[in-house]
Amino acid sequence: MVRNTAREIAIHLSYELSFTDKDVDALLDDRLTAETFATLAAEDEIYQESPNAKQAEYIRRLVKGVDEHGAELDGYIAKYAKGWNFARIPLVASAIMRVAMYEILYMPDIPNSVSINEAVEIAKKYETPETVKFINGILGSFVRQETGE
Repeated sequence: MVRNTAREIAIHLSYELSFTDKDVDALLDDRLTAETFATLAAEDEIYQESPNAKQAEYIRRLVKGVDEHGAELDGYIAKYAKGWNFARIPLVASAIMRVAMYEILYMPDIPNSVSINEAVEIAKKYETPETVKFINGILGSFVRQETGE
């Protein structure tokens, strides 16, 4: 499994956090098993291969970070989503932006351009072209304003 696949799985799990009653650790313990991946493999090819220990740790770090910093990340999304009510933003788009923003803010080993590019590429699989542009614009503004890049 490559890192962009692990990132996409983290987005799936961050999305699931939006509507599950499970806490983040229970969700991760339930979802990051070979059995769950085997079950989901028929639905989505990204589940064809279970993560190794390093990949699972990366997924856990992202999902737990998004959970811990959710209010902060949502605040940034709302700040840069000019003219949009946060409630109107699709949950998948929000999950994609939360993961990218978490990487940008808290994972300095990942270049900001990589976080944005991967977010946009993943968004192309799940969202309309207009929403992909919206995500790209928000993340670009966020990086310029919050990191000075």
